[in-house]
Amino acid sequence: MKVANLHAVNDLRYEEINKPKCLDDEVLVEIKSCGICGSDIPRVFIKGTYHFPTVIGHEFSGIVVEDKTGEFTGKRVAVFPLLPCFKCTSCKNENYAACIDYDYYGSRRDGGMAEYIAVKRWNLVLLPDNISYDEGAMCEPVSVGRHAVKKLNISKGDNILISGAGPIGIIAGQWAKSEGAKDIYYFDIDERKIEFAKTMGFKEYSDDVIIDCVIEGTGHSGAIEKCLKAVKPFGKVVLMGNPAGEVLLAQNTYWHILRKELTVLGTWNSSYAEKNNDWKASIKAISEGLIDVKPLITHRYPLSECNKAFNMMRERKEFYNKVMLVMNRD
Repeated sequence: MKVANLHAVNDLRYEEINKPKCLDDEVLVEIKSCGICGSDIPRVFIKGTYHFPTVIGHEFSGIVVEDKTGEFTGKRVAVFPLLPCFKCTSCKNENYAACIDYDYYGSRRDGGMAEYIAVKRWNLVLLPDNISYDEGAMCEPVSVGRHAVKKLNISKGDNILISGAGPIGIIAGQWAKSEGAKDIYYFDIDERKIEFAKTMGFKEYSDDVIIDCVIEGTGHSGAIEKCLKAVKPFGKVVLMGNPAGEVLLAQNTYWHILRKELTVLGTWNSSYAEKNNDWKASIKAISEGLIDVKPLITHRYPLSECNKAFNMMRERKEFYNKVMLVMNRD
C-alpha cells in the first residue's frame, strides 16, 4: 500500500510498504480522507515523531474492509486516535486523554496518511450516511473544539474571544454559538484568517468589547497576554494552544489573573468516555448541521502529493484552513 512515511525530520516519503495485518482486537480500515493537523507541520519539519519511520496522520476516516467478527465490515468510520493503557487511575476513571502510558495513531505508531490502517475496534466511531469522509476526518478537531468550549460553561448572551482563527478555533466558535454565546471575536496574526472568520459570521476583536470568556488557541506568550488583558473580571480563560517554545508571562500580565480573579483552565484532546463523549456529540452535531466543517476544507490533495501539501502549508504559499489528503477514491 502507499503511505506518507516520515523517515527523519524533513524526510517525508510517499512510498510503498506492506499492508498491515489485523490482530484479534483490530479491523482493517480502507482510508478515504486524512486531515493535516497544525501539529503535523512541526512533526515533519522540526521535531519528528517518537520513532522512524512513522506513517503520520491522526485525523482520518474510511470504511472497514476486514473484521474477523463481521460486526463492522462495510461500516463507514472515523477513528479516535488515542490508545489508552486502561490501567492507570485516569483510564479507570475514563479520563483517557490524561492516560500516563498512551499510544497514538500518527505519532507514536503508524497513522492515517496511508491507504489502509489496522485499528482497534474500541477506537471506531460510526459515521451516519449523511456525513462525508472528509467531514468524518474532521471529527477529531471538532471534538477537540467541543472539549475546550464545554469548559467555559457559557451563559446565554456571553461574548467570547478566541485567539487563533485556524480550523479548531473556527470550530470552537461554532460550538460557542451553539451554547448560546452572543458574539464570537477573533484575533490572529494572519489577517486572511480573520477575513475568513468573518465569512463564517464571526467578528474581529477590538479592545473596546467586553469579553466574558476566552479560548487561547495558539500557545504563544503574546496571545496569552492579550487574552488575559481582554477578559473581564471573574471571567474564564481556557488555554488550548500547544506551545511552540517557552511560554513566559510578564509581571503585569500575571497581575491580570490575580486582580481580576480569573478562572484559568487547561484543555487537552477530547473525551471518549461512555457518558461524556465529545466524539459522539461531534458526529451528531455535524450530522444535524449544528457544526458545519465543509467551508473549512480549503484544499484537497491526493496522497501522492503529500509533500506538495506540507510544503504549501509550511511556506504559506497561499491561504489555507484545513488541508485534506484523499485516497482510495474512484
